[in-house]
Amino acid sequence: MPPSFSFSEGGLFLPLLRWRHPGGDARLPLRARVVAVTLLAWLPLLLLSALEGHALGTRVAVPFLHDVDAHIRFLLSLPLLMVAAVVADRRLAPLLQQFTERGLVPEAAMPRYDAAVAAALRGRDSVLADVLLLALVYGVGVAVVWRQYLALDAATWYAAPAAAGSDLTWAGQWYGWVSLPILQFLLLRWYLRLLLWARLLWQVSRIGLRLVPTHPDRAGGLGFLAETGHALSLLAAAHGALVAAQIASRIFFAGETLPQFVGLIGIELVFVLCLTLGPMLFFAGQLIETKRMGLREYGALAGRYVQAFDAKWLRGGARLPTKRSSAAPTSSRWPTWAAPASESARCAWRRSAAKPCSPSPLRRWPRSHRWC
Repeated sequence: MPPSFSFSEGGLFLPLLRWRHPGGDARLPLRARVVAVTLLAWLPLLLLSALEGHALGTRVAVPFLHDVDAHIRFLLSLPLLMVAAVVADRRLAPLLQQFTERGLVPEAAMPRYDAAVAAALRGRDSVLADVLLLALVYGVGVAVVWRQYLALDAATWYAAPAAAGSDLTWAGQWYGWVSLPILQFLLLRWYLRLLLWARLLWQVSRIGLRLVPTHPDRAGGLGFLAETGHALSLLAAAHGALVAAQIASRIFFAGETLPQFVGLIGIELVFVLCLTLGPMLFFAGQLIETKRMGLREYGALAGRYVQAFDAKWLRGGARLPTKRSSAAPTSSRWPTWAAPASESARCAWRRSAAKPCSPSPLRRWPRSHRWC
């Protein structure tokens, strides 16, 4: 049996999450990891901004305790990204085994299937990939994206306007060199592993799977893949919270209005939908062909059945039974979908991704910003 694909294992920093005890190596508990990383990213910002007098008051336009963007980033989205990996492992890891346990992969195609899983595991465990992600975070994510596009154009707890642009405060130095890179690295690593997952499903979809058109899951036997939507709902919520935090910050401190971000919200929804549920469409070709095959084969079977019935009971002179048989066949329809994703899975994903960006939380926010 091939190993399961994990979203939380492997990579450059996995040894840092292990500790030695008499029984061998074991990972730090999830709660300890989440608390440690969250405090590393958020607590120094509070302490440094307080030392500089930028935690509260009117010395800067945006004091730290009023910056909703920073708090949502590190107290909500960051923990959600870490917990989402464990939830995805528990729900998605058994899915690969379903391909073999349900007999969907023919024996002749097992080497191709095992090779696809092995390639995905090598990509997940690649240290070079994590090093490149770190370089991308510091070279582009912090130096370009944050400083040029996301930072507010005002005196804030993390930067003060200067002739050459802006000067980072002590808290801003920690924000730019530690806190933001942690968040951006986790987010980019999620993107990378979702791409590895998508490539794995694409390679499996190239195998001639044994799909059954009359399977009760109405997806040819691939209905178990609908669990992907539920398994990645926390990731969608974390991503939506990041976008909602940026929008709220612009509304509160830059004077912008919510209708200006309709396009951004739409792009975010489409992006996360394609990243998480898009790989289900890789199986559309096989499912459509399975449906066509089922219509042909079961249509021919039904034709022979009704012809024999007509010949025996209507034209052959046989008498019809007067009592209704309890075993009489009943008509039922099992349409085969073009993608193995149920409506409940799609609805759960849409609620998780869109709720943080809905207008209601923004309207309930106090205009004085004194939520702390």
